[in-house]
Amino acid sequence: MQNFIVYVYTSLPFIVVAVLCVLAVVAAGIGMVRPRWLAYAYMLVFFLKNSTSYGSLATTGSPGIYTRGSGVLLFPVLFWMMFAFWACARVSSSFQRQPTPPCNLRPWFLGWFLLLAGHVAVGLFADVKLQDIVAVSGFSNIVWMAPLVSLLVLSFRTREDAIELSRFIMLAGLGRAMFGLVRWALFKGDPNNVYANMNAIKIKLTFFDINDSLLCTIAFAIAAVNLFQIVRTNRSTFWRLVEWATLGATAICVVLSYRRSAWIGFVLAGLIVMMRFPMQRRMQLMVLGTPVMGVGLLYVAFKRLGQTKGAGHGLSSLFFDMQSHRFGAESERVMELKFALADFISHPLTGIGTWGRYNGYQHISWQAGQDGGLFLHSGVLHIALKAGLPGLILLGGTIWAFCAFTRRALRTAPPELLGLVTAGAAGLAFMLPDLLVGTPFPQVRTTQMLAICLALPYVAMAVCREQPAVQAAMEKRKRGHVRLVPAHI
Repeated sequence: MQNFIVYVYTSLPFIVVAVLCVLAVVAAGIGMVRPRWLAYAYMLVFFLKNSTSYGSLATTGSPGIYTRGSGVLLFPVLFWMMFAFWACARVSSSFQRQPTPPCNLRPWFLGWFLLLAGHVAVGLFADVKLQDIVAVSGFSNIVWMAPLVSLLVLSFRTREDAIELSRFIMLAGLGRAMFGLVRWALFKGDPNNVYANMNAIKIKLTFFDINDSLLCTIAFAIAAVNLFQIVRTNRSTFWRLVEWATLGATAICVVLSYRRSAWIGFVLAGLIVMMRFPMQRRMQLMVLGTPVMGVGLLYVAFKRLGQTKGAGHGLSSLFFDMQSHRFGAESERVMELKFALADFISHPLTGIGTWGRYNGYQHISWQAGQDGGLFLHSGVLHIALKAGLPGLILLGGTIWAFCAFTRRALRTAPPELLGLVTAGAAGLAFMLPDLLVGTPFPQVRTTQMLAICLALPYVAMAVCREQPAVQAAMEKRKRGHVRLVPAHI
């Protein structure tokens, strides 16, 4: 018996490897036939798995799924899995002789890749470790947004697929919002509560991670457009109930996150959604919805900021930690931005490199530890600091290309796909405050969620272009089958 146990433990690693190989083959087969199933599985990880433990009282923690494997493979295992999924979708599309859908983001993502390659060359010449050069603390996460955008565009090729995707996002947002609300109502809310655990502010919150509020926002956008657009689409009573539930649950969940960036972003996203309706419908929604939302936001803002030391009163209290002081010491948020801005001004063309740390970071309390100086609370300034003017040009160009395409898509998308296009635009609008005063680019989950938002308008318009070609092919097949029927029948 003892020898049997020894044999089992000795062979266990080989069994695990064999099982993983079989699963990889099965996944590849599924990806060749139904690539969107792999895309759903990948997105579900980012929709449901939290990415931060900041603010938690837990003293120990294991490496998260978003970083696992990065020490050996340079990048997380999730990225390599997504790249394999993209390869399956690419091969599947080639076998079906489907043309690659147009996407004006490709040249800009190519620019990001070449810029990273340039930093790798310079860094290796300067004896910097490759692991430090391509670390998430630089801008490598932006490069990994490209294959995810391409995966989604290649995986959803018919209108039915795109409608299914919009419902998948809506259900995921509803489920996540309900989980957050139940935990908030019956338990202590999100354990990553920096306000209660570190700042002694007596509040519970639904989700501290901004990505959960982003998921709620894009689900809210899909539900709102489906419910309130003028053109009625054929949907069952079940889906109408789901849309109404999503509309209420996601909005409340974002409000109870107590994140200022989430509140401001949700208002910006709401403006994008409102612009999809005619003037009369906008006025109706503003009269009915604005007072309720306004009262809710004012209540939670007063509850949080009223207990925050130094927040003051009035609208300026929302930005109390971003204001410069006329007397006394500067706030650490302002000091952080000033230190980084000084380094950018010193290296405007090249930046300090993806591996660089800005001078003076030791004076910032949250910059202690091995990651000190590698990130700062401004996504735009982060890119300027790390990549200089070329990075800023690429960032501006990527956003401009997306906005130009989405503007046309919002005017031409059919009613059943308008919610998907609007969700992509609303998602980017929601993230604007975080791009300005948050830390989006060093975070794997945030950049991949941004990639999902960027992909949605392209998915919607790709299926609109593909539909005539698919219908023509089906008609051709039908005519071919008719010719095979004997004449005497």
